[in-house]
Amino acid sequence: MAVCVAVIAKENYPLYIKAASADSELKFYYTVHTSLDVIEEKVSSAGKNANELRELYLGLLYPTEDYKVYGYVTNTKIKFVIVVESSNSTLRDNEIRSMFKKLHNAYVDMLCNPFYTPGENITSKVFNNTVISMMQE
Repeated sequence: MAVCVAVIAKENYPLYIKAASADSELKFYYTVHTSLDVIEEKVSSAGKNANELRELYLGLLYPTEDYKVYGYVTNTKIKFVIVVESSNSTLRDNEIRSMFKKLHNAYVDMLCNPFYTPGENITSKVFNNTVISMMQE
């Protein structure tokens, strides 16, 4: 399903980036980095309406010729980015949402580890296995 999954800190540095193939990893670093501007724009425009609850799922950030980039922001401003192939048109919005929910739950479980310091790179094997399973579905 996913070809790249990234977790970005609230200060916009990567905590975790996993690409399906090591050959295209640098390309996905660039793709994730360029999506941060779109995320900030969507979050700031949603923040102007203070009466409404902010939606965590940002939806499609932007499509490219080969990929579609989706975003999600937690209440603590941690950003999740999932890149899927554009040719995979069978993915529905609710499937993308469930992928983000699964990723968010894995992230929260990883945060509960007393040996993890928030803000450090994510090295959890359980979190990594969850991401790999998302890429193989």
